[in-house]
Amino acid sequence: MGNRNVNTAMQGALILSISAFVAKLLSAVYRVPFQNMVGNTGFYVYQQVYPIYGIGMTFALSGLPVFISKLIAEAPDLASQQQVARQVERWLWVVAIGIFGFLTVAASALARGMGDPQLAPLIRVVAAMFLFMPALSVNRGYHQGRFHMLPTARSQVVEQLVRVVVILTAAAWATHQQWSVYTMGAWALSGGTVTALAALLVLPTWRQRDVAPRRAVPHIGRRLLVEGGTLCLLTAMLVLLQLVDSFTVMKGLVAGGMRADAAKSLKGVYDRAQPLVQLGLVVAVAFATSLLPALTATRRREHPQTFKRLTTTMMRIAMMIAVAATAGLMGLMPWINRVLFGDDHGSTMLAVYMLSIVLATLIQTYNSVLQSQDQYRLTVVALLVGLTVKVVGNSWLVREFGAIGASWLTVFSLSVILGIVWWGSDRELRSGIWRGAFLPKLTGITAVMVVGVRFAMAVLERWWPAIGTGRLAAGGGLLIGIPVGVGLFIGLALWWHLLSIREWLAIPRAKSMLRLWQQLKRHGGN
Repeated sequence: MGNRNVNTAMQGALILSISAFVAKLLSAVYRVPFQNMVGNTGFYVYQQVYPIYGIGMTFALSGLPVFISKLIAEAPDLASQQQVARQVERWLWVVAIGIFGFLTVAASALARGMGDPQLAPLIRVVAAMFLFMPALSVNRGYHQGRFHMLPTARSQVVEQLVRVVVILTAAAWATHQQWSVYTMGAWALSGGTVTALAALLVLPTWRQRDVAPRRAVPHIGRRLLVEGGTLCLLTAMLVLLQLVDSFTVMKGLVAGGMRADAAKSLKGVYDRAQPLVQLGLVVAVAFATSLLPALTATRRREHPQTFKRLTTTMMRIAMMIAVAATAGLMGLMPWINRVLFGDDHGSTMLAVYMLSIVLATLIQTYNSVLQSQDQYRLTVVALLVGLTVKVVGNSWLVREFGAIGASWLTVFSLSVILGIVWWGSDRELRSGIWRGAFLPKLTGITAVMVVGVRFAMAVLERWWPAIGTGRLAAGGGLLIGIPVGVGLFIGLALWWHLLSIREWLAIPRAKSMLRLWQQLKRHGGN
């Protein structure tokens, strides 16, 4: 029976990982056509208020359901599980109504704090989404706690699909009707409420009226605040940093002497970094967290050596993919910027922001390991310190150095978070990823890849000058530059034995790649 439960949990974790990957991919990709339709200022309007929506979505999508599923799994029988769900839902209604009331009443003050009073109606639109948070979180958490993962997976994908359709439809209609960017933003953000309703409609309810209620479970409120709040904060790390930018970047640019309309447009350019970072994170974290169920299972079975090996494997795979994605995006940024967004404005600023991919990947991977050990406090302390650094320094850096100052401070804040998590972790977790020649090899491979990609693009530009100015031509250049970079990185990683055979085989589909590499080596030797 125990093995069956473990297998069920592993299969469920795989289902949720796939659905989360699809949902995050959709969430990253839609921003590109959206920005193309509404322009930099329209994108600024949407992104200024998006972090508030993003926090609520993160709470209802992953943070709270994970905590609630843990409470449900701990309950001994069906009646107790339903009593836990009932109590948590009551507490969440208090929280949701409080947030809704605060955002509705304080919308004007928050908009002024962002430096743009016209954002107040958009904040009120987003506030309504929080009223769906209790039902969504409890339904998802209840089914996850009973190892029924398909309802949550289905609701995640439906939520993102409906959201993308609503946002892009609102943008297209607003462009056709020549609405103001603020009207467009309000309709686009109303997608949060529509998608929450759609997700709720495909979620089976947890309530079963034929089960007799039990006595109240003690300390639910305290655990919801401490454990649930901790998980939510960690899940919403990047969104919280974006929220700081919403209150400081545009105002800082104006304080530095820029006109308000120009500052809004530049903030829209700065926000182009979000989908690019999210795409890099989706790939890197997806590969790494595919090992998390096995990590948790070995921890519970008390196999310390296997746990250490899996931890090191997960960290190295995550870092390798994140570094490759970061270096590739930075090296090709002018062309990527032109292809996706129509021009190469702010390419240096965006390239700096790409460093967030490596740091955020390592933080999330460290946090996954710590979660498997039921350790939360260290990452929360690190996150609060990093946020404080961002809050204290962002306005001054933007005022003095422009929007690139915000990019550098995001990178520095994430470095602080990672440094605290690394320093506070146990010795095995600290040393595993750095042991041996892994880091020097990774550095050398990345440097060769970047030089090779830049050289290939420079040669292409001499033969085909339009790559440096035209959008379509730049796309053609990327079709050559990206395979060059990928080929160089993978070839050198295999040649220099960056990972062990066992570590390579932990990556999905790596067996075929290793077989091909062995064939090439044999032919090369002949």
